[in-house]
Amino acid sequence: MHAPAPAEHAPAKINLALHVTGRRADGYHLLESLAVFTESGDNVSVAPAAEDSFSVTGPFAAHLPLNGDNLVMRARDALRALAPHTATPVAISLEKNLPIASGIGGGSSDAAATLRALARHWRIEADLAVLALTLGADVPMCLAAKSLVARGIGEVLEAVTLPPLPLVLVNPGVAVSTPDVFRALERRDNPPLPPLPARMDAEAMANWLRTARNDLEAPARALAPVIGDVLDRLKQAGTPFARMSGSGATCFGLFDSNEAAARAATTLRKDQPDWFIAATTSMR
Repeated sequence: MHAPAPAEHAPAKINLALHVTGRRADGYHLLESLAVFTESGDNVSVAPAAEDSFSVTGPFAAHLPLNGDNLVMRARDALRALAPHTATPVAISLEKNLPIASGIGGGSSDAAATLRALARHWRIEADLAVLALTLGADVPMCLAAKSLVARGIGEVLEAVTLPPLPLVLVNPGVAVSTPDVFRALERRDNPPLPPLPARMDAEAMANWLRTARNDLEAPARALAPVIGDVLDRLKQAGTPFARMSGSGATCFGLFDSNEAAARAATTLRKDQPDWFIAATTSMR
């Protein structure tokens, strides 16, 4: 009997900066984003089965649709279409640790992890990045799952080398609709990212972040004012820099050390026990 395959990590995607620089004729927004991926995330497991199945466990399992709209099932079906004769039935399990519709790429990262796990399981050699883009603009960068700058609609990727960043992620339990945030955006022709510094330690990173933006933060805060409270509480907990990630409502605080991040997370949990709060570290 074969040992079960190890779970495929689906890390949270954190947009350290996100500039909206234009809009295509088809309605897709043009972006420039510096993104990192964290040790916190979901997990996807696949196993051979007599027929396809999909199950979800974890603290946010109840909030996830199990129909054809789910990105995990769409990723499975899209990859199977490339090799229908070798793509045998599978049982897919998702451990859902990240909140839904929270601006940290949970669904996209789950889809990317599913593609990686199933390509290995089915021994399919294909350009997964091309397939990933058909599933969503964030899926290619989640497939890479390394520090990067994303441009275009999210499909033009440039790897960057960053130090591991101690972070605290906070979500107040409010789902924010990405289309609603983009609709509320006042300007779509904002300046691009400033050049990255030559030296990339935590202090240089924080200084650079102060020269960059998340152009979606203002419209998201207008739709969900609690985002402002989250940022204030992160600052009160000692972060030298706090910002919203993606289209929200998850915010991150950058800390000087893992110990400082852990202490801040403990303080925040005492204050807001119902919020999602995670001390984590970005991966290289």
